[in-house]
Amino acid sequence: MNKEKKKYTFYEIGQGYTFMLPAIFVLAVFIIAPILYAVFLSFHKVELLGGSSYDFRGLDNFIKLMEDERAKIALWNTVKYVVIVVPAQTLLALVLAATLNAGLKGEKFFRIVYFLPTLTSSAVLTLIFMWMYNQNGLINKLLGMMGLPGYNWLGDPNAALPAIMIMNIWSTAPFFMTIYLAALQDIPDTVYEAAKIDGANFWQKFWYVTVPQLKPVTSFVVIMGLIGTFQLFDQSYIFSKGTGGPNNSTLTVVLLIYQYAFKNLGTMGYAAAMALALAIVILIATLLQRKFSKEENLH
Repeated sequence: MNKEKKKYTFYEIGQGYTFMLPAIFVLAVFIIAPILYAVFLSFHKVELLGGSSYDFRGLDNFIKLMEDERAKIALWNTVKYVVIVVPAQTLLALVLAATLNAGLKGEKFFRIVYFLPTLTSSAVLTLIFMWMYNQNGLINKLLGMMGLPGYNWLGDPNAALPAIMIMNIWSTAPFFMTIYLAALQDIPDTVYEAAKIDGANFWQKFWYVTVPQLKPVTSFVVIMGLIGTFQLFDQSYIFSKGTGGPNNSTLTVVLLIYQYAFKNLGTMGYAAAMALALAIVILIATLLQRKFSKEENLH
């Protein structure tokens, strides 16, 4: 009887894996295999012109990465972008969600308005903001109406990256707002009633009840923000026409990887090493965020 039961269990397991085969195949071919191939390339010098060739170089690509001045500039630009954008978009998303959850008039209308930037294509959104930042664009016209001089937003190295930051904060915060809004509606009313009985005012209830209750969601939002901001590419590419200018001020790590991989075909292995290094940086940043947030302690 035990043997029959064991055979039946193995049969069930085989059935389960059979149903999973299509998903496993897709994951293996389109995710796991490319990752392993990229790791393989990172230890080689790859030539793609006149026939493919792979010359094993060991850690040479990673040593070269430590000495690459453009890589240091790209990493610094990316770190600045992450440090400013992630907290700003998280805070804005929380404020917008709390506003919508307060039961104000026209709540449904404002939900649609707030979420509209998320529905817009990233490329289209970038082009719209480029028009606004143009010397003859909307922002300079508004400044002119107030009697203030215009500004070269796209041509000034000190203003180009902050201009992209503003655009991304405005466009990504609504997505995280919806996550916060769902979490806010899941907080029991009894918790707020208990705080009210204890004499807590609006801000005390928000800081001592709402924020702690949202801590796991905030951890998720920050992690997703970290991953997304470290991978900044399309906005920087469109703003600078693929150069990372002006004066490398909008050069990000992913844009530099693109330049090495597809503009200089002889440096594909070096680009793969840079991509692997970026993946490690993102992993470390994510693990540190999880450690400092201590979200596991809430459960």
